[in-house]
Amino acid sequence: MDGVSRIIHSARLVDGGTETPGAWIRSERGRVTASGAGDEWRALPADEIVDAQEVAGEGALLTPGFIDLHGHGGGGRAHEEGADAIRAARALHLAHGTTRAVISLVAGSLTDLQARLGIIADLTHADASVLGAHLEGPFLDRGHHGAHDPDLLIAPTPDAVDALIAAARGALVQVTLAPELPGAIEAIARMTRAGVVVAVGHTSADADLTREAFDAGATLLTHAFNAMPGLHHRAPGPVGAATGDPRVTVEVIADGVHVHRDVIRILFAAAPGRVALVTDAMAAAGAADGTYRLGSLAVTVEAGVARLADGTIAGSTLTQDAALRTAVAAGVALPAAVAALTSTPARTIGRPELGSLAVGAVADAVLLDADLQARQVFTGTV
Repeated sequence: MDGVSRIIHSARLVDGGTETPGAWIRSERGRVTASGAGDEWRALPADEIVDAQEVAGEGALLTPGFIDLHGHGGGGRAHEEGADAIRAARALHLAHGTTRAVISLVAGSLTDLQARLGIIADLTHADASVLGAHLEGPFLDRGHHGAHDPDLLIAPTPDAVDALIAAARGALVQVTLAPELPGAIEAIARMTRAGVVVAVGHTSADADLTREAFDAGATLLTHAFNAMPGLHHRAPGPVGAATGDPRVTVEVIADGVHVHRDVIRILFAAAPGRVALVTDAMAAAGAADGTYRLGSLAVTVEAGVARLADGTIAGSTLTQDAALRTAVAAGVALPAAVAALTSTPARTIGRPELGSLAVGAVADAVLLDADLQARQVFTGTV
């Protein structure tokens, strides 16, 4: 945006858990400088004026920019392919409202992961829309490897943890870890001291061990219900532990494939204000059905569903505006669903300047129509 000032007006603003009809915001130098409802905006100077209803129709909605904590690619490209592929994936997801994203990597050798973390670190410093890296592997349970090559999974030894933290040069935002692995509880403490958000996932842990991981510093649950024990009435598992702990954010992939809509609704009710809608998108998001690669594994996409040869779901083809539509169709209130794309993920990774359109916040914004289709996306500066 540089020094451009902008007013967006005549929208239903959904932000901070509330809805404001006839709302407007003004931004300058990439930050929100004023907001209100009605015609007060007419008295303010601006280089650009956007009529939300001209862009998105009478039901125009304005929300903060979406933040994806967990995604592996899009637009036909996987993050493991390098910087150009990450840029291509970001462009695809940006068009669907994701103004900022953590760049997820699947399991790989330590050497490969160190190199990929270095690439993401460079992008993080060059592109404010890249929030840093997420290592979904290699510290995962072989019995719940999902779409990760089980031959590449290892225990989180101090040397391995330190090598990956060092390679990321301050850009390692999140690591998914199975707490039952040897040394895992110590690794959680080690990573959190380094400022890394640790997520429990791809695990066979029961509720008690999951709580031990949270007490050690883990604050996130990777794609709830997937690649972990389910929620049973006598064995609540990781989901039961996470929904009952106010320190923990719970990811969910709201594509109607990974988790049933009724369960999405139940999850929002069980952990109000602590659900993050993530895509877990692989390369086929925004691209055609066909054959792709996810790390070292071949993935076939049919009717928009990605699977390994054995039928295992292998990421999604989801975008965050589609996740919003699924959550609302499941019965989640619109303000709660928007928060799960904006303020909740921002809070989870310690970025309070994002995920809001309050005065002083970064002016990332999405205009959606009444059908919750993203129509125009705006990005501020950090």
